[in-house]
Amino acid sequence: MPQRRFPLGAETSAGGVSFRVWAPRRQRVDVVEYRDSGSGIRDSGEMTAAEVKAAFREVAAHPLRAEGEGWFGGVVPGLGAGALYGFRLDDEPTLYPDPASRAQPAGPHGPSQVVEPGAFRWSDDGWRGVGREGQVVYELHVGTFTPEGTWAAAARELPALAGLGVSVVELMPVAEFPGRFGWGYDGVSLFAPTHLYGTPDEMRRFVDRAHAAGVGVILDVVYNHLGPDGNYLTAFSDDYFSDRYPNEWGDALNFDGPNSGPVREFFVGNARYWIEEFHLDGLRLDATQQIFDASPTHILTEIGEAVRRAARGRQTYIVSENEPQHTRLVKPREEGGYGLDALWNDDFHHSALVALTGRAEAYYSDYRGAPQEFVSAAKYGYLYQGQHYLWQQQRRGTPALGLPPAAFVHYLQNHDQVANSGYGRRLHELTSPGRYRAMTALLLLSPATPMLFQGQEFAASSPFFYFADHEPELAAKVRAGRAEFLSQFPSIAAPETRAQLADPGDPATFRVSKLDLGERETHARAYALHRDLLRLRREDAVFRAPRAGGVDGAVLGPEAFVLRFFAADGDDRLLVVNLGRDLRLAPAPEPLLAPPAGCRWETLWSSEHPRYGGGGTVALESESGWQLPGHAAVALRPAPEPRTPSPGEP
Repeated sequence: MPQRRFPLGAETSAGGVSFRVWAPRRQRVDVVEYRDSGSGIRDSGEMTAAEVKAAFREVAAHPLRAEGEGWFGGVVPGLGAGALYGFRLDDEPTLYPDPASRAQPAGPHGPSQVVEPGAFRWSDDGWRGVGREGQVVYELHVGTFTPEGTWAAAARELPALAGLGVSVVELMPVAEFPGRFGWGYDGVSLFAPTHLYGTPDEMRRFVDRAHAAGVGVILDVVYNHLGPDGNYLTAFSDDYFSDRYPNEWGDALNFDGPNSGPVREFFVGNARYWIEEFHLDGLRLDATQQIFDASPTHILTEIGEAVRRAARGRQTYIVSENEPQHTRLVKPREEGGYGLDALWNDDFHHSALVALTGRAEAYYSDYRGAPQEFVSAAKYGYLYQGQHYLWQQQRRGTPALGLPPAAFVHYLQNHDQVANSGYGRRLHELTSPGRYRAMTALLLLSPATPMLFQGQEFAASSPFFYFADHEPELAAKVRAGRAEFLSQFPSIAAPETRAQLADPGDPATFRVSKLDLGERETHARAYALHRDLLRLRREDAVFRAPRAGGVDGAVLGPEAFVLRFFAADGDDRLLVVNLGRDLRLAPAPEPLLAPPAGCRWETLWSSEHPRYGGGGTVALESESGWQLPGHAAVALRPAPEPRTPSPGEP
């Protein structure tokens, strides 16, 4: 066989296409060529699995050679890029898509398609990737980011994101999934970008244009389960899955049991594939607490190392979601860690939501939204690093005191948390304008890496619901399961609220979640707030690169606190945040409020500027003490003060 780039899948070669598949429970595997019968691939999103299969006809079958240990491979001459194919296993009448298909133009139930990635002409030779430090992340769902919901439409908006100050786009999952719309977390063809957003080359073009705009792209990948509809892996081998671990979303993947070697190879290869063939700058790993592996080298370590190698010298950025807050994921391998880059920090979000809304039910119940929580989050990342967590009746978290700020990704919104509000409401709708502006300042100026969720930057009026298009029986189960999940919130469990929950399978639920990008202009104050804060973070040397251990804070009142950012040259910054009513401090016996020697504090930025809809800001410090405006955040910098010797000063 010719030299292959990946251990499985279809790859073009001189004179044909090389196929390789792992099917240890089978005696025979044939590659079957398909032809479109004329009903049209473009409309296949509306078709059932049976209709998709009926839309294509078989024209030829080619047996693959048994290579041993369950592997089958061979070259089919005369085929090339664009060819449609499937696999016949033994003598079964059903034709199955390739587990490593690079494209499913008719969806997960239809034929696979041969793709030649080398045909795309990249223009990003000078791109050096993105690392952990200094990033601003923007979470984006391709299907709802624009009215069209395509790669091409999203690519047109990349200059606007770059102008806003975004440095990394984090794509919600794009692996092929069934139906006409969905979040992507039920993907089943993990190597195939969903046909709903465009072709694989159109995804490549999106990444290429992002790099031209100075924006990196990472992809949310789901390596903890596969979706319930269109998952054909067990037709090839039952060993893809394990019954030895409980999993929240179905069968756990087999990373450490019998015959787990090819399974590990499949997922490590998938991670490498996105970096090599799509020039992605890294990955966001979904719900890593549901990735089980007792092997000497954890699968997440292998995935991280594969991503680094695949980048071939470019910097990469690997973010992990981990609900129990295991910091070993981002610790270096020499310290017993997995060597990833950053962790989502739900603690910051939960505390912020309680502070802004007063809502402290369900998984928010272990947070007070108190000033000390925000001081601690700025200094240490996670709030729970091993304390008892009442909601779960167990300890939560592991020590993180020595981790750098950029090891944490902070956010006020993400896909889960907006949808979990019950009505898909954005956070600005759940609190007062002043509090929201102040909390936005804390997010965007704090040492941790900030992340925005699409539309947050202009206070989008569109909700963001959970939506998933499935066949009727499965759709009913999803609808019931979603309602049951949200019932952990007593307010949502109330009959009058539960009756108003959006149906995930209703196309209107998907349509109403689409952004109106014209609100960048009509909501200009909110947009200016985010743009100006990100410019301050980017251009101010102290906010741009906070030193390790260089931030301290103090509680100033029931809802007020200060963060001090220490600079090596003494050019410190203060961020004063007051989420309560006006607060007077006289006296003010807090050393963090003292300016550097020979200086006074002057206002650098205020959330109460009229440009953002505020009412204006007076000087916070005077001879009579400090006056902290309510529902506001103010950044201060030192300015030289006229020299007036104090009585008795030497």
